[in-house]
Amino acid sequence: MRSFLSLLALLISTAVCAQTGDHVFNFLRIATSSRAAALGGHNISLVENDANLIFHNPALLGAEMDNTLGMSYVSYISDINMGSVVFTKAALNERAAWGAGVQFINYGNFKEALPDNTIIGDFTANDMSFNGFFAYDLSDRWRGGATGKFIYSALDAYSSIALAVDLGLSYYNADKGFSSALAFKNLGGQLKAYTDERVKIPWDVQLGLTQRLAHAPFRFSMTLYNLNRWKFNYIDATGGAEAIVNEKFGRVFFNHFIFGLDFIPTENFWLGIGFNPKVNGDMKRQGGGGFGGFTAGGGICIKRFDVGFTYLNYYPSAASFQLSLGINVGRKSL
Repeated sequence: MRSFLSLLALLISTAVCAQTGDHVFNFLRIATSSRAAALGGHNISLVENDANLIFHNPALLGAEMDNTLGMSYVSYISDINMGSVVFTKAALNERAAWGAGVQFINYGNFKEALPDNTIIGDFTANDMSFNGFFAYDLSDRWRGGATGKFIYSALDAYSSIALAVDLGLSYYNADKGFSSALAFKNLGGQLKAYTDERVKIPWDVQLGLTQRLAHAPFRFSMTLYNLNRWKFNYIDATGGAEAIVNEKFGRVFFNHFIFGLDFIPTENFWLGIGFNPKVNGDMKRQGGGGFGGFTAGGGICIKRFDVGFTYLNYYPSAASFQLSLGINVGRKSL
């Protein structure tokens, strides 16, 4: 039980450093696309032929992704590994599209110990989300989408099951290079808890916009997230006593913003940078440097293969790297 409680605390705090933990399945917050990760970690308005993006917003799915396979892998802290796989297909005379995918995280191996610290064995921990996607073109510029999620977690002899949905709406004006989106993410709850007490899953409301410059190969993105919650509580344990930190209005306000800028000189190459003020503040509380919350990445398209690579900083003392791959299995190589 001691090992389980310690691990449960780790799972609750994943990706929300220094906060008071009140959610499980926080792996659902982790970026599945190198493009989105490079632009700050959350992006729901980026219109690209990248199937990995539909984990962020199902309304980004479309017939242009017909027969596309997307894969992503993240080398996280220590022996923790995360990844996702998705396949998409056009439907209904190319007015709609569907997809199926899985998102997972493996937390590595742990020592099982008794209250007196006697080691009695090893155990592992894993989280998985099995997703079904559907999107439909409401008009030439508007698209709606939904994702159904079956979430399963196994922590040694303990397990949890949850159901959730994502709902998304996107707008895209190709002539002006402008797109915007609204997403309601992880609406649902646990059907089976680890113990007798049920814990919330990390539901979120996000609003995003992306604008490409008219006379330069740059594109700016801004995402507002955690709109369902104005303020987060942080624990300060300095001085030997725990206390809730009260932040100023300006800091709380910008904790809901993510900024991204990508350079796209051609359709076959991109570079991106991003900044997340909330992650930056979280990292500083944990003793990290001033570069916390900054991300950077790039990608190339070679024939029918799209490859992306991103540098991430999810934890103060360790960098992470993400690799994404997209393959159009229906397109012949040139």
